[in-house]
Amino acid sequence: MQGLSSEESIIKIQSSKQRMFHLIIVLLLGAITVLGFAPFYLFPIPVITVACLLYFWRKSTSPIQAATLGFFFGMGMFGVGVTWIYISLHEFGALPMPTAIFLLIILCAYLSLYITIIGWLIKKFHFGEPLVWVIFVASIWTLSEWLRGVMPFFGFPWLTMGYSQAPFSPIVGYAAVTGVYGISLVLILSSACISLFFERELRSWRNIIFLPIIWFVGFSLQFINWGEPQGDPVTVSLLQGNISQEMKWNPEHVTHTMGTYAKLALNSNSRLIVAPEISLPLTRDKVSDKYLAQISTHAKENNGDILIGMVETENNSGSYYNSMFSFGISPEQIYRKFHLLPFGEFIPFKPVFGWIINSLKIPLTDFSRGELKQKPMNIAGQSVAVNICYEDAFGEELIYKLPQASLLVNVSNDAWFGRSIGPYQHLQVSQMRALETGRYMLRATNTGVSAIINERGVVIQQADIFKETILHGLVQGYTGSTPFVFFGNSLVLGFVWFSLFICFIQTLFGIRKNL
Repeated sequence: MQGLSSEESIIKIQSSKQRMFHLIIVLLLGAITVLGFAPFYLFPIPVITVACLLYFWRKSTSPIQAATLGFFFGMGMFGVGVTWIYISLHEFGALPMPTAIFLLIILCAYLSLYITIIGWLIKKFHFGEPLVWVIFVASIWTLSEWLRGVMPFFGFPWLTMGYSQAPFSPIVGYAAVTGVYGISLVLILSSACISLFFERELRSWRNIIFLPIIWFVGFSLQFINWGEPQGDPVTVSLLQGNISQEMKWNPEHVTHTMGTYAKLALNSNSRLIVAPEISLPLTRDKVSDKYLAQISTHAKENNGDILIGMVETENNSGSYYNSMFSFGISPEQIYRKFHLLPFGEFIPFKPVFGWIINSLKIPLTDFSRGELKQKPMNIAGQSVAVNICYEDAFGEELIYKLPQASLLVNVSNDAWFGRSIGPYQHLQVSQMRALETGRYMLRATNTGVSAIINERGVVIQQADIFKETILHGLVQGYTGSTPFVFFGNSLVLGFVWFSLFICFIQTLFGIRKNL
């Protein structure tokens, strides 16, 4: 009996070590997944790493074990993929290092919960037919990513799997039809099929035969011209002032900042000049009329307009907005940011999280929201859909300005993220918006990455990061609608819900049949 007890103890220790080894492996797989996103653009990697995770899920012995594996994969992916948030919290928000690290871990843990739940559900529900399992996995993962993006107050769609395929992957053609979540669906379908091939008893062409078809369809969709050129190409100048975040709101540095953007604007001879988000560190009512008249006159001499970011205040209510103003040949127009960044521009659940705003040394952290459905700006002979910073991560909100808009403009200040991968990930998000809408995307940022992205999602011009410069280019306005502009996320969500319904019906039918 004693020998048997010792043998059982050895087996239990070995099993424990194996589980720990598997957790370390999936943690590394999650970290490696980040290589699929910008600035690396190694789009096949997420397909393989997710396939490996799914294999571990299939081999797990319980829903709890699968959930734990999912949590570790998420901590690896988000722990590496959003480390730039630490720079915002510690270097610019002045939070002590332990506090900043703690908050980053909490955020990564929250984001990892979505993958945790996927793992639990996949192991909890048993699907005998491999192809039914594949469809269930892809549908539940896609639904989870969508929920992570739209969750009230805490929506954070960063590192959605579909972004990793922009703009070079063969399946990126689905962007114009289903949006980024449709690409996630195809990616996870592919990974699930590959994971079946890891198991000898399931290594059948029947389980993978449709993969070449859906990849070929995605590749073919890239050659469809969903829109048509509208009018003549227009010259553009994107201003990158390279104002350090430490100095931007320093009262002694305001004159330098104002002078920098005035100089850049006056050295731009394009019809459309775009300055970054809150370029001028003063509220609109504090900027002198002489200053604005100078840049407005210059824009008129170019037979065009300038877009410039400032804080807009309302005297009656005391509210203030993150806004973009136009000056030039067109009547003055204003765009107010709608989708605010949690903890950066507003504090959700202030009674609980209000201490954060008192700890962070970040100015203007309680903005008011603009309207969701604001009209495009009619400037420089184009209809321009403006979005500010974080807003371009929400494709279904951007399409409210389409098909009227002929150009997309994103203005940002990614100086908060330093010399990290964050600004490049943001660039890739903008590339996806161009693919979804069939429109050029212009990115004007304070420190980079400023870029001109064509309607195929390809960066055709890009400024060096952390350099004061002007990016001049020639862009084409477009008219027409992609299916995504018309349907938004409803196509992919409809497929997901229908697929989940069929999966559960098939499972119930199988249970009754066995009975």
